[in-house]
Amino acid sequence: MKVIDISSSIYEGMPVYKNKPEKQPKFNTVTNGYVTESRLDLDVHSGTHIDSPLHMVEGGATFETIELEKLVGQCKVFDLTNVEDRITAADLEGLDIQENDFILLKTKNSFDEEFNFGFIFVAEDGARLLAEKGIRGVGIDSLGIERSQEGHPTHKTLFGNNIIIIEGLRLKDVTEGQYLMVAAPLKLVGTDASPARVLLIDEK
Repeated sequence: MKVIDISSSIYEGMPVYKNKPEKQPKFNTVTNGYVTESRLDLDVHSGTHIDSPLHMVEGGATFETIELEKLVGQCKVFDLTNVEDRITAADLEGLDIQENDFILLKTKNSFDEEFNFGFIFVAEDGARLLAEKGIRGVGIDSLGIERSQEGHPTHKTLFGNNIIIIEGLRLKDVTEGQYLMVAAPLKLVGTDASPARVLLIDEK
């Protein structure tokens, strides 16, 4: 059994969405004698995180409504490193995607060391196809599952079909295939997202 950590590290100066300074985590560490204690100021969309519908839907459900059972189970990693710009329905329709699958999309994003303003994302028609397939969740290796789409139709299509969204995965060293996934977010209440530690377990 092999455990693969596909989470982003959290540190000051880490890649954040659009390099916005206000999204950078801040650590405040104080040492008094031999006792050291740190405080953390962290955007809930930092690094690897799970969105809740409130993020893009007015009056949407908050984070505690996401069922933990849906974040633990088998998942499928698909290698889409050949895709340029955006993942469309045409890129997804030939893949083995079944009802209730949790799919992780490995793209060129996993090889970026800094924020890439032209990151690969899931286009609106790709989101519609995933909704039609009836998957339970989708993860991607960018800090956003969409970009440059007015009205954020990818988020809204997925949320509208009760599909969980994980962003900020690191899939560089993961090969295409099936894994047991354990996605463990912070137990936050009332928020639009939560940072998460996501592990893949290769049971072969």
